[in-house]
Amino acid sequence: MSELCRWLQEQLEPLPMITHPFDLKKLPENGIYFFYEQGESWGHGGNSPRIVRIGTHREGNFRSRIADHFLLSETKMRFDVTKSPPHDRSIFRKHIGRALLNRDHDPYLAVWNIDLMTKEALKQHAHLRQIDRERQIEAEVTRILRQHFSFRFIVLEGQAERMGSRGLEASLIGTIARCDVCNASNTWLGHHSPIEKVQQSGLWLVQHLKAEPLSKNDKARVLASIAATSSWLRGVG
Repeated sequence: MSELCRWLQEQLEPLPMITHPFDLKKLPENGIYFFYEQGESWGHGGNSPRIVRIGTHREGNFRSRIADHFLLSETKMRFDVTKSPPHDRSIFRKHIGRALLNRDHDPYLAVWNIDLMTKEALKQHAHLRQIDRERQIEAEVTRILRQHFSFRFIVLEGQAERMGSRGLEASLIGTIARCDVCNASNTWLGHHSPIEKVQQSGLWLVQHLKAEPLSKNDKARVLASIAATSSWLRGVG
């Protein structure tokens, strides 16, 4: 399985690595993203960065998904007890915040874990929330993402082609998760996650970790998507 993981990561290497700050308008409307993290190297020899998260989105929402992860709209920090916090719109942010709070044995982890995306939940849990504390944690998560994470992407149209158990995302994650040589470093923040799947996989993920790896047909789809991405990048350059 490690050779398939190596193949995938090598195919992605020619694509540009995007770091903050970046122009959101130069990202596609549809695709799959691959996140990398400082200090995390693959296990296939050398110091190439290893993928730590793979994700996608519903149709037309690639840019907004990335914007939510990096919190590119500062207005979203102006939340109060009547509004959900930024990490409820990005499970990636939620995972990082969980690891920070669990590392510090912070009891606010219990509040951070609550899903506040509905009016009912906001009303029910308003008395538990400490907005200044939440803003502090959100700011630290943003700092970590902007300073320590980068990403590549491939353009891929069609939500069904990307998402779900039959989408390419699942096979990509299954390939990376099954690799027995791409392991997290000893200092990886995810070791502090209260989520066992994150700890054990070395990935900021909980879904599709046991998905079937890339098939021959999937590999062809990956190569076609990379070619389409290279063409798209020439058009926006």
